[in-house]
Amino acid sequence: MGSTWGKSHRWIGQLDKYLVKHISDLPGGNHDDFFRRLSASANHGKLWMGVAAVMVAFPGKTRRAALHGLIAQAVASAVTNGVFKTLLPRSRPLPEHLPVFRFVNPQPTSSSMPSGHSASALAFATGVGLVRPTLGAALAPAALGVAYSRVHTGAHWPSDVVFGSALGAGAALVTRKWWPVRPPYPKPARTWTSAPELPEGEGLSVVVNTLGGSFRDKTADALREVFPKAYITTVLPEDDLVADIQAAADRPGTVALGVWGGDGTVNAAAAAAVERSIPLLVLPGGTLNHFARDAGTGSLKEALAAASRGEAALADVGLVTVERGLAGSPETAVLTMLNTSSVGLYPDLVRRREHLQPALGKPLAGVVAMFRTFAAGTPLTLHVDGVLHKVWIAYVGRGRYYPRDHAPLLRPVMDDGVLDLRLITADESFARLRLLWSVLTGTVASSTITHLREATEVRIDAGGAPMALAVDGEALAGVRSVKYQVLPRALTYYSPRP
Repeated sequence: MGSTWGKSHRWIGQLDKYLVKHISDLPGGNHDDFFRRLSASANHGKLWMGVAAVMVAFPGKTRRAALHGLIAQAVASAVTNGVFKTLLPRSRPLPEHLPVFRFVNPQPTSSSMPSGHSASALAFATGVGLVRPTLGAALAPAALGVAYSRVHTGAHWPSDVVFGSALGAGAALVTRKWWPVRPPYPKPARTWTSAPELPEGEGLSVVVNTLGGSFRDKTADALREVFPKAYITTVLPEDDLVADIQAAADRPGTVALGVWGGDGTVNAAAAAAVERSIPLLVLPGGTLNHFARDAGTGSLKEALAAASRGEAALADVGLVTVERGLAGSPETAVLTMLNTSSVGLYPDLVRRREHLQPALGKPLAGVVAMFRTFAAGTPLTLHVDGVLHKVWIAYVGRGRYYPRDHAPLLRPVMDDGVLDLRLITADESFARLRLLWSVLTGTVASSTITHLREATEVRIDAGGAPMALAVDGEALAGVRSVKYQVLPRALTYYSPRP
């Protein structure tokens, strides 16, 4: 074995010297300055960090590609400098191996094997390319140029560069498993039904809740222009929202109920519409209005088109039975759920993610928010369908949400008849470290701490201790138990046909 390695080592050394000699025979010129500057620009990964800084300015896959490139570069650099340079000590080329005008002084003092510059360059370009192939192809010449520059300037032998490049590409491939490409979301599907046509809003009662904002009157005026024959009422902060919605729904001549507001307001309007068996028109208002997005009425133009033509679909509705108060004399309330409910740290995570999203984009904002939330958070002890768990997050979605990880965003089907249950638990040893590692590597969905399933009924019990519950963005304190059920296709809502 030793003899075989010795022969291989000598053969590689002879090939290195042969290649360096041919490079030394190249005539001098402006290319020498170019490779010298290119090599220096990549010191400590500065070149790739600069490229990543530009890419981060573009949201979506470009920003995600930059993040993956930097992660791959960090891993490649750590493995190259922290492991292989120690295991494989090797002297660098000497001044006599290259012309004096080409050999750069001072040369690094660390082991020549492998090339850290090459590892970082190929890691970043490959990492970017796995997410955005066109950008990876554009960066490939620069990465290969950096790798070659290390031989051209006498910093490394060719085999150092080849080994370093292989380590860099390998680091990108390994970290790609950490950040798996999300499969494409299913296309939206609807169960279409008929609803009254509302030309110019005739027969439509609209409730506007702007939480008393300065644009309250402007919003009502804008809606009157779009629906001149509709009855439009605005809710003031001191008003009873539920009572105002019910009054609008019961107004003589009303055949459909419209709502402008956030998720909590839409939830209250949906409950009134289901109770009276009238269709709901969800308008794109409020700081959060997930139902309008999922319903396809994310703009007034889309809402107007659906209402005018009587285009509607059916949606399931969740029933949430909540027990509060003392164990001996509990108070029971039944709530409507259109979107999501959660117990634990999920509300904090969502608030942080929404705050960071404009600057960082959805994927990176979710990672940062997750780290901040769980670094100092404490899990709850809960019985979920009779099974005891220590839980960071208990999330219940009305309908199957995507992606299938800790940050669900989209719901393509509104009447699939299921509850989307997601638990992120602290039952396992080293729970916090497992959690933070899965967030860093993007493997929350496949981690053993994550439990995903679908059901038509879910019960969560705090074992006598009060817990905080959020239903469609509305928080309830002092909850002791909660039960979720599905009312199939109970709500008719306006939605434009494609």
